[in-house]
Amino acid sequence: MMPPRFARTDAMQFLLVLLLFLAGASAALASESHDCFSRNNDRRIDACSRLIETPGLPTDMLSSAYAMRALAYSLRGQYEIAIRDYDKAIELVPNYPMALNNRAWAYFRWGKPTQGLPDVEKSLALDPTSEHAYDTRAHIRQWLGNAEAAIADYEAAMRLGGRVMIKTYQCGLQAQRLYHGPIDGRYSRALGSAMIACVERGPECDPLPQGEALPPDEECYVASS
Repeated sequence: MMPPRFARTDAMQFLLVLLLFLAGASAALASESHDCFSRNNDRRIDACSRLIETPGLPTDMLSSAYAMRALAYSLRGQYEIAIRDYDKAIELVPNYPMALNNRAWAYFRWGKPTQGLPDVEKSLALDPTSEHAYDTRAHIRQWLGNAEAAIADYEAAMRLGGRVMIKTYQCGLQAQRLYHGPIDGRYSRALGSAMIACVERGPECDPLPQGEALPPDEECYVASS
C-alpha cells in the first residue's frame, strides 16, 4: 500500500476555497465536499463527481475535485481514468504540484514511467519539499536504471518525510527481506544499506509496502495506511 499522495497543504488550500464558497451554499453541497476527501474510494468518486457537476464552482475547487477523484481511481488501479481526471485538474490549474506528482505516479503504476517524469520534475520545481514527489521520482529513476539518482531521491524522501516516510520504507524493505531492524521511524545505516540493495535489484524491488506483502507487524499497517 503506497503512502497517501495528497499533501496537507493542498487540503488546507482546498478547504479555504471551500469555506468561502459554501458560505452561501447548501448543507448537501457541504456534505458532498467533505465526502470528496473520504478514505472510501467509491464515496469519494461519487462526491467529487457531484462537486464537478456543481454550477459556479470556483476554478481551484473544481481542479481539486478532479484531482481527488483521480486519486480515488488511481487507488483502485484504474490509472487510465485517473490520468484523464488529472489532465483536467492540471488544465484548470497548470501549476498544481500535487496533481502533477500524482499524475506522474499514475503513469508509473500504469507501466509508463517515462511519461510521468516531466510531471514529477515540474512538481518538484514548484514544491521542492514534497517527500511524495521525491519518492515518485525515485521509483521512476530506479525503473530507468539510474541507481545513484534513485537512492538520492529516496534519501531526500526520508529526510523530508521524517518518521512516517522512514517507517513506510522500513516496512517495505522488511517485506523484501532486506531490512531486519526495528520498525521505529528512525533512520539507520542498516536502512540505508537496505535501500541501496533494493535499488540495485532494479524495478522488481519496491521499498514501499505492497498490500498482502506487508509483514505481520501492526506497526507496518499503521505506517503505510
